[in-house]
Amino acid sequence: MKTLQDIQQIIDSYHELNETIEAANFLIDEYGIRHPNFNNFELREKAKPEYILMTTEGTFGQKQIIRIPENTFEFPLILMLNLIAHEMIHVGQKVKVNEFPDRNEREWQAYYEMLFHKTYPQVPNCTPFHQKFFAEKAFSYYKRMGENSTLQQKYSGQKAEIEALLASLA
Repeated sequence: MKTLQDIQQIIDSYHELNETIEAANFLIDEYGIRHPNFNNFELREKAKPEYILMTTEGTFGQKQIIRIPENTFEFPLILMLNLIAHEMIHVGQKVKVNEFPDRNEREWQAYYEMLFHKTYPQVPNCTPFHQKFFAEKAFSYYKRMGENSTLQQKYSGQKAEIEALLASLA
């Protein structure tokens, strides 16, 4: 695998040529996070630093697209890689109809991945600031699962892992 500095230079070159989709494809191939259920990237409106929206779209059981902002690579590379990995988790979740019907569970799994990289261990960690942000997002979806629900019980061990991570970042 290339160094992060080499990857950044390649991404910067794509970005200068307005080849955002090509840059994203390079990134998922370089980090080995292309899921077989992934179809392609499509562009969406520009993101703002305080709100970067990426979405996974498509019918459950069919190939998925990931929409990324046209200015994706104006932001920190490791953050963008983690956001794309988050969406690739959703791509995998949508392979089978009704395997993960609850949106809260899907988001919990994707945010957990952003913190611990169990599915994509080659993806580097974000800054502590972003790790705290992703942990809080994960907790918001955990809370929406319902107090002492079956889903909360299913993910209680992961919740404890996130709490320990937050304590270590404090």
